[in-house]
Amino acid sequence: MNWGLVPAIIGAALAVGLSGFGSAMGISYPAQAANGVLAEDPEKFGSLLMLIVLPGTQGFYGFVAAFFVMVKLGFFGGGAQVVPTLSQGFQILGACLPIAGGGWISAIFQGRVSAAGVGLVAKRPKEFMKSVIFSALVETYAILGLLATILILMGIKM
Repeated sequence: MNWGLVPAIIGAALAVGLSGFGSAMGISYPAQAANGVLAEDPEKFGSLLMLIVLPGTQGFYGFVAAFFVMVKLGFFGGGAQVVPTLSQGFQILGACLPIAGGGWISAIFQGRVSAAGVGLVAKRPKEFMKSVIFSALVETYAILGLLATILILMGIKM
């Protein structure tokens, strides 16, 4: 068995798992708040849905990072699998940490901002875009985490 694959696959799994976990938690905050608002005014469903789904994007970012790892390891295309050394495996694991941690934490905090936005939309529906902008600002750091992960992965020599 090549032990270099172990940390590389753990890195990909952490990227997907932690980002997905954060997204699930992040979505739950505005979804819970929106249920109360919708009980009073079902017409606000469309604008509230946007605030609910925003924290879910970090899970997709984690999946994209894992996809890049799988491509780097040659898991697709029927060709020979790239066999990383133990050192390269740990480099891949380290490269996955920016999106794993950044996606996890930013999704949770984006969910909190979106939940506050739900409260704003409940009282002032015309201010909807302001709440979306505030929520999107938090996501910037997940995007930077994904970008860092991709750039680091590209720099690892196999």
